[in-house]
Amino acid sequence: MNTSTIAALATPPGKGGLAVIRISGPQAVHILSKLFVPAGKKTAFADRSMMYGHIVINGQPVDECMTVVMRAPSSYTREDVVEIQVHGGEQVVTSILHAVFNCGAEAAKPGEFTRRAFENGRIDLSQAEAVMQLISATGQQAADAALRQLQGGTLRFVKDAQKQLISLMAGVTAAIDYPEEIEEDEAVGVIAPDLLKLSDKLLAACDERGAAVLEEGLRVVICGKPNAGKSSLLNALLMEERAIVTDIPGTTRDTVEGSIQMDGIRIHLKDTAGIRDSKETVEQIGVGRAREAIKSADLRLMVLDIGQEPDLEDEAILQLIAGMDNLYIFNKSDLPEHPGFANWLLKQQLPEHVTMTLSAQSGIGLDALRARLRAAAGNPGQNTLTLVRHMKLARKAAEALRRAAQAMQNSLPLDLCAVDLNEALALLGEITGDNFSEALLDEVFATFCVGK
Repeated sequence: MNTSTIAALATPPGKGGLAVIRISGPQAVHILSKLFVPAGKKTAFADRSMMYGHIVINGQPVDECMTVVMRAPSSYTREDVVEIQVHGGEQVVTSILHAVFNCGAEAAKPGEFTRRAFENGRIDLSQAEAVMQLISATGQQAADAALRQLQGGTLRFVKDAQKQLISLMAGVTAAIDYPEEIEEDEAVGVIAPDLLKLSDKLLAACDERGAAVLEEGLRVVICGKPNAGKSSLLNALLMEERAIVTDIPGTTRDTVEGSIQMDGIRIHLKDTAGIRDSKETVEQIGVGRAREAIKSADLRLMVLDIGQEPDLEDEAILQLIAGMDNLYIFNKSDLPEHPGFANWLLKQQLPEHVTMTLSAQSGIGLDALRARLRAAAGNPGQNTLTLVRHMKLARKAAEALRRAAQAMQNSLPLDLCAVDLNEALALLGEITGDNFSEALLDEVFATFCVGK
């Protein structure tokens, strides 16, 4: 139980139409009473009722405001909570916050309001993480997934898995404690298959790549040798002139970025310097950055000019991206094709589903490319688990269940199997916060903004 009262700006700092100062703790209402002078005759702070008045510091009005009191336990933190809505000027906010601190409140740490909501039992840990996930969402699918998690989707999935596991553990315990009544082979024959099914269920919920796409967007790098039309392709996809386009090879010396939204998923596009051997220092740096971008991307669009016969530079790029998720773009389809291009393509034996022909200049084939990009992103917002931390724990729990099942099938003592089962149960508890350490909470809430 927290005995301190905390306060922070709950809206982004800087100039704005409104700013909200949030206070939570046993002294929240008392602090408000020291600073707030109501404009009307009402002096008592009714629960969940807005009041208009002024903030007065040292006898001087600082700003007119609206305030609301939310009394425990029916508040975000399950403590007494006060919110003061003032004009969004930096000096006004700073003056009021200093006055609140002088009245006894402490400056809230990042995520401390939500941490108190967790510690006071209003939400579980997965729901607490969903708050930041919702704030950080860059696309509609990410926002929808975060809202489902906030409404208890992850909690229900994990609790259901825990319930199944506890039932199976009870069967193991009974076989250990009452061997004269329960045949061990009979128990193993029933429990081991169910453990494997539960393991598979947990693994099916784990899609780390999808979680990354949901959180960060699909990272797409446009690569190729100089003058293949990479910058033109970036501009065409963004539908704006983001990158400089000229007929001079090597115009792009650094990465140029932009993003688009497709069906609620953000797709990050990065144009890179043309990859070739160069003696120019600046171009060498650009090529080095291009290579790094290629390695970290989810998908690479290698652009080839069909008006030229591919050469050793193209071959080198093919080798560089070999074994990765690639889409090979045959650009400038509005111009005559070089006779040697078809022969080269025949030798490469690239699967048809990873190639496409288009013209970034005329727009031919761009809609088909957008469809390919959308398909590459998938539908990660539909996944049961959407945070990598949860997936890592679920995978470890699934592995522990599989070890226990295999140990049973190999006729190892059931008490040894119980160790793995207890480990799996504890790992699932870390997702919801049933099992937690201060270090875990510090790690989770360190990603939050101050005021939330």
